[in-house]
Amino acid sequence: MALTLAISPCPNDTFVFDALVHGRVPGAPPVEVTYADVDVTNTAAERGAFDLVKVSYAALPWLLDDYHLLPCGGALGRGCGPLVLTRPDRAGTGQAGSGQAGSGQAGTADLGGATVAVPGDRTTAYLLFRLWAAERPPARVEVVPFHEIMPAVAAGRYDAGLVIHEARFTYQRHGLTALVDLGEWWEGTTGLPIPLGAILARRGTVDPVEAAGWIRESVRQAWADPEASRAYVLSHAQEMEPDVVDRHIALYVNEFTADLGDAGFAAVEALLGRAADAGLVPRTAGPQTSSSRATAWTS
Repeated sequence: MALTLAISPCPNDTFVFDALVHGRVPGAPPVEVTYADVDVTNTAAERGAFDLVKVSYAALPWLLDDYHLLPCGGALGRGCGPLVLTRPDRAGTGQAGSGQAGSGQAGTADLGGATVAVPGDRTTAYLLFRLWAAERPPARVEVVPFHEIMPAVAAGRYDAGLVIHEARFTYQRHGLTALVDLGEWWEGTTGLPIPLGAILARRGTVDPVEAAGWIRESVRQAWADPEASRAYVLSHAQEMEPDVVDRHIALYVNEFTADLGDAGFAAVEALLGRAADAGLVPRTAGPQTSSSRATAWTS
């Protein structure tokens, strides 16, 4: 039977899963793919809709009864965090703040009175934003499809916008400025990498150790022959120039993609632990010791 897989159409996901999707991983079953934004997959995973699914780490507390967290295939790293963007005329007004991306300072921006567009209410980006803005929350937050956020902020429909992924490379084209880099804030505060997107395997349907093996082999093949996935990646990144695609992959596909390792698991534990302490998510148990590291968390 075919395995159902849900990932985003972003270059990091299509690059990582190319070999698995196209039947080049020995011993892996055929795969039926659904492409969707992470806010959609977070919700679908709550219904147990897919065998393997890419979700936000922030959504794990609601999903671990039905899914195993896999130690590979996701998005976690350094220098790759979400950005809070605004128009230059609003930066420094006291409405959307005066902080600069790269400052890593938690107290340099004030969003009091502002309306902020975010890509999803259970995304890691929004959870980081809530932790960062705990003492200066915006007046209003609206969930907006990711691709609409930058144009909407530029047009004045929102005072600020929370963006991820390739927006790091393209936000200046919209005439926007970075109010804060939440990745730099997180790394400066914790010393840990930023846990963004996780890969989950449905309990009772997919063996997590086997699934981790398939994904690691898919990653290995992607790195060994990047050109093999080129057409597939570009076909799902039609609004991105090839150089942006390459920078996207280089940033988000890294050593943590092959194995979260101690630093990766510590980052996930720190994110969800801090969020639980703040009352933002249900508390989960920490990672269990396992030689396979495939069944890493329990609810």
